[in-house]
Amino acid sequence: MAKVLALETSCDESAAAVVEQSDGRLQVLSHQIASQIEEHAQWGGVVPEIASRRHVEALPHLIDQALNEAGLPISDLDAIAATVTPGLVGALMVGSVTGRTLAALHNRPFIAIHHLEAHLASVRLALSPPAPPYLVLLVSGGHTELIRVDATGVLERLGRSHDDAAGEAFDKVARLLGLEYPGGPAIQAAAVEGDTTRFTLPKGRVSKPGGGYYPYDFSFSGLKTAMLRQVEACRTWDQPLPLADLAASFQQVVVDVLVDRSLRCCSDLRLTTLVMVGGVAANQRLRECMHARGADQGVEVHLAPLSYCTDNAAMVGAAALGRLQSEAISSSLALGVSARWALENCAPLYQSNPPF
Repeated sequence: MAKVLALETSCDESAAAVVEQSDGRLQVLSHQIASQIEEHAQWGGVVPEIASRRHVEALPHLIDQALNEAGLPISDLDAIAATVTPGLVGALMVGSVTGRTLAALHNRPFIAIHHLEAHLASVRLALSPPAPPYLVLLVSGGHTELIRVDATGVLERLGRSHDDAAGEAFDKVARLLGLEYPGGPAIQAAAVEGDTTRFTLPKGRVSKPGGGYYPYDFSFSGLKTAMLRQVEACRTWDQPLPLADLAASFQQVVVDVLVDRSLRCCSDLRLTTLVMVGGVAANQRLRECMHARGADQGVEVHLAPLSYCTDNAAMVGAAALGRLQSEAISSSLALGVSARWALENCAPLYQSNPPF
C-alpha cells in the first residue's frame, strides 16, 4: 500500500490530492481544486502572471484541506509529487518548489511528473481501467496527440497537432462566436440545437515533404480560418448570426477528425482498445461518436472519469504511484521546471543529475 500527496499547477488550475494504491487499484482519498476560470475569462485566455500569483495564494490551503480530508499527516505519505513539465514556467515553479520543500522538510521522496504522463495515467482512476497495449487520444487545451502504450509502459507518439490543439481551437472559435471562455463547454452548449451539416468546413491534413499526408496528424488552423470566413459571410446576411448551426458544424468537424484518425490508427496497429484523456475528452459529442464508431470497428473505448479529464492533481498522483510501483525512484531536489519536454524522454526526471 502506497500513498502520495500530488500537486498540479501547470496552467490555471491549482490542485492537491492524496492518492493511494492498494492491491494494484487506485483510490483518491482526497482531491481539492481551485479554478481560475472566472478571472482569466475576462481576458479570453490564461494570463501567466495572474495564474502564478493565484497558485501561490491557493496551494497552501489546498494542501491542508487535502490532508485533512484524507485524514493523514504528511508522515504517513510515501512520497510527494508535482508536475514539473510542460506548462507555464511560473505556474509550474509554484507547485515544484512547494513539493520539493515539503519533501525536504519531511524527508520524503520527491516524484517529478510530466503533465502528459499524468493525463495518460488518469484512465487508471476509472473503476475498470484497461490493460495495455492500447492507443491513447490525448486531447486538451494544449495538446492533441495519439500515443501507443505497450504492455511494459513504453510510450510511442504516433500523431500530433502541427498548430493549434483541439482545445485551443475550441477557445479561439468560441471567442469568434462571442461565447464564454473556456470554449469547449460553451460551444458544446451552443451546438445542442444546431445543424451539424449546415456549413461545410475543412478537415485539416498535414502534408508530407515528399507528397501525401501524415495519416495520424492533426491541423486545426485551417478550420479556424474557415470559421472566421464563414462568420464574416454570415454577418453580411440580414438576419441574426446562426450561432447554433455554426457551433454544431464546427464541433462536428473536430469530432470527425479526432474519431477518424484515432480509429484508423487503431486499425493500422491492430489495436482493439482506445483510451481518451484530456479536457476535450469531456466533450459529450466526442464521447458519443467515439463509442458508436469504435463499437462498429470492434474497438473498445475507455474514458478517463469525467472529473479527472481536465487538469487535476489526482492524475498526477496516479502517475507518481505508477512510477513508484515500477521501481523505487525519486527526483533530485535540484530539479527545476521546463515549459517543454518530450514525453518520451521522462527518464532524466529521475536521475541524480537533473536535466533542467
